[in-house]
Amino acid sequence: MTRALDETDRAILRVVQANAALSTTAVARAVGMSQAAVWRRLDRLRKEGVLAGRELSLDLEKLGFGVTIFLGVKLAAKGRVALEDFERAVSAIPEVRTVEHVLGRYDYRLRVVARDLADFERVLRRRILGLPGVGEAEANVMLSEERRPGPL
Repeated sequence: MTRALDETDRAILRVVQANAALSTTAVARAVGMSQAAVWRRLDRLRKEGVLAGRELSLDLEKLGFGVTIFLGVKLAAKGRVALEDFERAVSAIPEVRTVEHVLGRYDYRLRVVARDLADFERVLRRRILGLPGVGEAEANVMLSEERRPGPL
C-alpha cells in the first residue's frame, strides 16, 4: 500500500528525477538530510512502486536520428485481436520509440525517429502502413522539445 507523499518525499523525488544517477549521499546533501534517512525513504518509495527503475536518455540526434515524428494511426478494423496484432507488430519496429493507445481521432500515437524525412518516408511506407489493421495515419514533425520536470 502506498502512503501519501510528504514534502520531504517530494523534495527527494525532484532531485532524483533531475538526475537518477546521483548517489544517496548526493541526494541527501541536496535535500539537507542524512544519507541513511534518504536511503530508507528511497527504499520505501521503490517498494511502494513510486520509483520504478532508472531511465537512460540517449541523444538521438548525436546517434544520427535528426527527425522525430508524432504519428497518429487509426485502425481500419476495431477489436481486441486487431489492437493486439497492431501493438505487437509496431513495437517490433526499432524506429518507433513509443506506442500510446489513445482516445480521440486516432487509436494510437507513435513517436518515430528517423535520420531525415526521406528515411521517415521509407519507414512509414515499408514498415508502418503495411501493419495489420492500419487504416489511416497523420504525421506531425517535431520542431523543438522542451523538457519539464513532473508535477512534484
